[in-house]
Amino acid sequence: MNPRRASLIVAGAALCLVMSFAVMRARGGVFVGELKAQALAVRDAEGGRDIAINFRDRYGWLTRHPVLSGGKDLDAETRKRVAAGIVAIPGISGVSWARDSEGQAVSAHCQDDVERILETRTIRFGEASTRLEPSSERLLGEVARSLRPCVSSVIAVTGHTDASGNQKVNVALSQARAEAVRSALIARGIPATNLRAAGLGSARPVEGLDPMDPANRRIEFSVLYTAPVKPTPIDTPGPG
Repeated sequence: MNPRRASLIVAGAALCLVMSFAVMRARGGVFVGELKAQALAVRDAEGGRDIAINFRDRYGWLTRHPVLSGGKDLDAETRKRVAAGIVAIPGISGVSWARDSEGQAVSAHCQDDVERILETRTIRFGEASTRLEPSSERLLGEVARSLRPCVSSVIAVTGHTDASGNQKVNVALSQARAEAVRSALIARGIPATNLRAAGLGSARPVEGLDPMDPANRRIEFSVLYTAPVKPTPIDTPGPG
């Protein structure tokens, strides 16, 4: 190939790459700008005007995982509502608080909320099955809403069985059910990277219950700790 022609091809390819990058940055800026406008509207509607919302990471890249800060004088319930409202906006991949102590306070409230939801109701499956019953599908919707403010935390989903039957089979069944619940939470907007599933079979019966009692067949949730999330550069969704 003629050297001059080759150099022109290389230069053209480089120019296309630069233009493509510039267009992507521009589109990303518009996209994040729209997300920020929605996030600010939600923040104000929930009474959290003192909370700052940052859609750039520490390197200056646009991100769909905003970091919340400020609002120290607000009560925990207001801060939780603001975080839950923002993370529910389509296109936002999650939120985190600027300081671990703030995130831990929100995480503790998530744990309390989930425990209250499950105090009188249980996530149920078909007999010897991983298929959720319809009532449990609705219940998981409530659990997901309570967990959304804690999307920067590690959330453990643990399956348990009673002591009837073969223990190895019970462990496998409890693991499969925990995985089914994990998948259901992902479908409801909880980031997969923050969910852990485990099955313990009948190893940990409810305190005070006979290990054979069917009430030991349960799913438990634990908001383990606040995991610092490093926001990533914006990946603007393509058409369609």
